[in-house]
Amino acid sequence: MKTLYIVIGTISLALGILGIFLPLLPTTPFLLLTAALYSHLYNWLLNHRYFGPYIRNYRENKAIPLRAKIVSLVLMWGTMLYCIFFLIPLIWVKVLLGLIATGITYHILSFKTLK
Repeated sequence: MKTLYIVIGTISLALGILGIFLPLLPTTPFLLLTAALYSHLYNWLLNHRYFGPYIRNYRENKAIPLRAKIVSLVLMWGTMLYCIFFLIPLIWVKVLLGLIATGITYHILSFKTLK
């Protein structure tokens, strides 16, 4: 059922976005359907054995576990540095990626750390 909710919700979201630009296609009903379908997934995530605690800790305590901070920063910086040094030829794009990575790092580190 989760897969069906995702598929139908995504199609509904796409139709809602198209409705913004096409005058005969309604936007609001599709976005309401998307919200309803995705809310079932949200409830599933909150009660999930592995994902639920992360979401609840963030919502209730505005805090991130130390392990999650370390893993996310290591993966992000590894990917960014690989792109900067091996994939991207334009210097301004390299600088932009570095600034984005720095901003994300600051954002993640600004949250309290759960022990």
